[in-house]
Amino acid sequence: MRVVTGKDYEKFVEEGAIPFPECGKNREELVEFVKNLRGDETIVTSSLELVDLIASAFKNGEENVLVYSERGKQLTLKEAYELRKYLDFDVRGGFPEERARTTVLFVEGKTDSKFFKGVFKKLFEFRESRIPPGNLRFIEKVFERDNFDLLKREDGVHLAIIPSEGNSGVIRNLGNFLRAMDVFGFNVDRIGVAVDIDEDEKSAIASIEGTLSGFDCKKTDHGYLVGETEVVPLFIGLPFRDELIDWKKPTVEDLMLHLLAKEGLLERIQPGLRALNENLGRKLKPKDVMYLALSAYGHWGNLEGFYELFVMRSRFKNLKAILREAGLMAGLERLAFWEGKAGTFRAGQV
Repeated sequence: MRVVTGKDYEKFVEEGAIPFPECGKNREELVEFVKNLRGDETIVTSSLELVDLIASAFKNGEENVLVYSERGKQLTLKEAYELRKYLDFDVRGGFPEERARTTVLFVEGKTDSKFFKGVFKKLFEFRESRIPPGNLRFIEKVFERDNFDLLKREDGVHLAIIPSEGNSGVIRNLGNFLRAMDVFGFNVDRIGVAVDIDEDEKSAIASIEGTLSGFDCKKTDHGYLVGETEVVPLFIGLPFRDELIDWKKPTVEDLMLHLLAKEGLLERIQPGLRALNENLGRKLKPKDVMYLALSAYGHWGNLEGFYELFVMRSRFKNLKAILREAGLMAGLERLAFWEGKAGTFRAGQV
């Protein structure tokens, strides 16, 4: 199965491809069309809905591909399916040539996203934005959702923070995103991959390098270079030990626990933690502590909002100290294009 997108499709029609007239078709007609496909056809279409249906039906098999006619390159339909499902990526291509200095950061989940959003706003002078640059226009619709964040700084640097459904999701999105850049001919300057060290750092590195092995990749002082794009790993692993807390593996909650402790909130809620510990008859999970801290802090929103708010209201020096201890500051500064500004301290920062 071949699905052809892009403006230079005429040669495929000459070779016997089926140009699909998507105008006026309802979903039932699209479903029926896909149901009757044998799997050896070449379909020319600009309908994302039809691409989604075909990719879902034919995502297995290396021979099933999506061809971007304007560059003559292709993705497997499995890659196209995952780009559509997890990034809402516009696989029709044709992105604007306009571009800006841009970082994309893949994180594990929504709480991770809001934590790092707070960090970049607090430490690196980013502000929220609703207008993506040309090299992020392909997922413009995604940024309208609450679980994706687009930030911009006054010097024109853009940062997109995208949750990815766990460690495996981060690695999957990294590989698919790099493939999409090659096929559709766009570029971002830096890609961050924030993963928990579930077993050890060597295993986390191996999972990233395994994905990058499919590309022309060079090791750098800060991570890896794939073409013109630098991939910067952020390994999250700063254990938090407390007699009341059941710590099992590193997560972004550890960073929050350290921040709660430095800001004095953890000490304030100790009586509540002990009471909850006795009531439940077990040690508390980090998320249990977070919900109690949220309540004590007087935040009436959700947990993600609390993470961002608490980071933003924490002391500048406390947040930097924790990130340095966790070994994350150098990578964050790189992703923020903060080289040479590390000593900058604005008036009023505490």
